[in-house]
Amino acid sequence: MAMTVHCDIVSAEGEIFSGLVEMVIAHGNLGDLGIAPGHAPLITDLKPGPVRLVKQGGEEEVFYISGGFLEVQPSIVKVLADTASRAGDLDEAAAQEAVKAAEQALAGKNADFDYGTASAQLAEAAAQLRTIQQLRRQAKR
Repeated sequence: MAMTVHCDIVSAEGEIFSGLVEMVIAHGNLGDLGIAPGHAPLITDLKPGPVRLVKQGGEEEVFYISGGFLEVQPSIVKVLADTASRAGDLDEAAAQEAVKAAEQALAGKNADFDYGTASAQLAEAAAQLRTIQQLRRQAKR
């Protein structure tokens, strides 16, 4: 049996996952991070996007987070997210609509335009679509 580490994924709404995993893959500001048992202690911020867990026995599960932090300790990995959901619960049509709305807001800058808000909305919607695509790729395996 492969080595495991305990992982918790927690958002402001509550805990969404708690269990043993063989690997955690998340999207940090400097690229993707792969955390396996025995990883050095670490704290880093995470970008919106998928968090993939390889659970005990090799089964994979994908979650979407809207950003947050990853904390690695010798016996536990914690993903602390603003919001988190199971990738299967994401609404692809709503995410595509949010991308279109954010792109239109960026293109049609008017007097009360907030570039920061529009670009953040675009990044979050695009991250949701990436998570849905990753879930589809996983299902094809």
